[in-house]
Amino acid sequence: MNYWLVKQEPEDYSWSDFGTDGKTAWTGVRSFPARKNLRGMKPGDAVFFYHSGEARLMVGLARVAREAYPDPTAGDEDWSAVDLVPVKPLATPVALSQIKADKILREMALVKQSRLSVMPVTPAQFRRLLELSGTRA
Repeated sequence: MNYWLVKQEPEDYSWSDFGTDGKTAWTGVRSFPARKNLRGMKPGDAVFFYHSGEARLMVGLARVAREAYPDPTAGDEDWSAVDLVPVKPLATPVALSQIKADKILREMALVKQSRLSVMPVTPAQFRRLLELSGTRA
């Protein structure tokens, strides 16, 4: 299993929206590194859901339901989408400030490549985020 993180501004699509929908196509990604990450996702992979913008909080855990396919919002261009399903909200959201202060997490792509919208998470980072949030996988 691989681990990932997706970012979204809560005003555009929140964890609550995701939970209500029960599933979503993760579309609209227009970055080559993020596209590569989308294409690396496999069904069953775990995905953290991060509220970007002013919130800056890790808020939920999702999983990949369908691997990469052509993004229907991209027209003729070569972009990808995946389907995600919510698993559960984190018991306690984890703030970006906590992530930056943690010796295991401060090396995350979230800190190093803050503009990237889809990124990998290492197994150690995954376990640490679950620990900080008080959440069981």
